[in-house]
Amino acid sequence: MNHGNISPEIAKGLKVLQSRIAKAAIPSSKLDETLNIATWNIREFGKKARSAAAIHYIAEILGQFDLISIAELRDNLTDLGRVLDVLGPTWRVIYSDALRDSGGNNERVGFIYDKRAVAFSGFAATANPPREKVGNLYLPKFDWWREPFMASFSAGSFDFVLLAAHAQWGTPAGRLVELQSLAEWVDLKRKEKTCEDKDLIIVGDFNIETPEQLAALTGKGLQMPAALEGKSFGTNLAQDKRYDQILHYPGYPQNFSNQAGVVDFYAGSSKELFPAVDADQHRHRGSEARRDHSGRQVSAAVADPVRAPSPLTPGCRTSLLSCPSRLARSPCSTGGPRRRYTCAA
Repeated sequence: MNHGNISPEIAKGLKVLQSRIAKAAIPSSKLDETLNIATWNIREFGKKARSAAAIHYIAEILGQFDLISIAELRDNLTDLGRVLDVLGPTWRVIYSDALRDSGGNNERVGFIYDKRAVAFSGFAATANPPREKVGNLYLPKFDWWREPFMASFSAGSFDFVLLAAHAQWGTPAGRLVELQSLAEWVDLKRKEKTCEDKDLIIVGDFNIETPEQLAALTGKGLQMPAALEGKSFGTNLAQDKRYDQILHYPGYPQNFSNQAGVVDFYAGSSKELFPAVDADQHRHRGSEARRDHSGRQVSAAVADPVRAPSPLTPGCRTSLLSCPSRLARSPCSTGGPRRRYTCAA
């Protein structure tokens, strides 16, 4: 990571941020042994240019992990490019096309990753819901405001598909239906004979507010890693809502290192990070924050793909985790195209 020439104010803020990150006790990743995965809703990332301080802070947080799912990545990618410049030349991003209506909110889903730790292995797509023929039309059975986005990755001998979703805020009833349909789709996907990989990690912002909504998402067998299950922390700034989730099918629980949690970069106040901004002007609906706040806390979990046995096994989660893969694949080369951006429409 290269923060370069920064002002004394940003340098001071970075020191404060680093102390807050340290309290999360994020374990160091080990090449071909462990993989640190996280999920983060960076509110309206790209809608309006962020300050230099915010760009450096976002990069500092992202740099603690190997693979991060980003919700609310907007159509304008300028700020994303600024963050990648700080992260350095080994960082890459894969992102979906923007949904340009009020339901889609001009949002994309992005996967930011360090190619030294994990390699993109070629598959990236939005989730296609099953269709049924009605007259001469084939209509989707599921109605999502924003289609989930997925991509395949390889870390050492572990191959997996990371799927991220941003559920509608809309109405509680509409959200419940959407969460149920997503759980059903993931279950159908992992049972396909020709699916890309049966090791699925499900991450994202599901706007879960009630036990019923969580039950809808986990109704087909998805579970939290043991290190996250039963914890009381929330992923919004008030830490009272579990909007963001990491889920998997626990075929081999020993794949996970039992280290997981939330990075509380807010710590009750933004004043030390943004001294020129009045904290009272920041308002949030879970993760909504005006000006330079980046949104929810970062949810994280750590997995150990190398200890994973090689037999068939499903596995998935949102936020930060790994699962064993059916196909053992050698580590991918760091060569290939030099593009740092991959858009999968």
